[in-house]
Amino acid sequence: MKINKDLIIILIIVIIGMFIPFFGSIVINFGLDFTKPGDLIKVVSTFGWFLIIFAVELSVVFIYFQITSKNAEKKLEKLKPK
Repeated sequence: MKINKDLIIILIIVIIGMFIPFFGSIVINFGLDFTKPGDLIKVVSTFGWFLIIFAVELSVVFIYFQITSKNAEKKLEKLKPK
């Protein structure tokens, strides 16, 4: 369980680390005023969409890794001497 807790903490730190520069660049590029609730909602929803798209991309990479890993294991099993 400790490994999962550590992983969750690391993921939270990474997400916060991604949000800070994202937030700054959106505010600077589009001149949004983050003290206005409407502009803050735009920034947060944009970051939410970014995370969703990033999760889809990460899922595709994970699936690709799983498939290639299984294929490599099968090839190694064939090459092992009996």
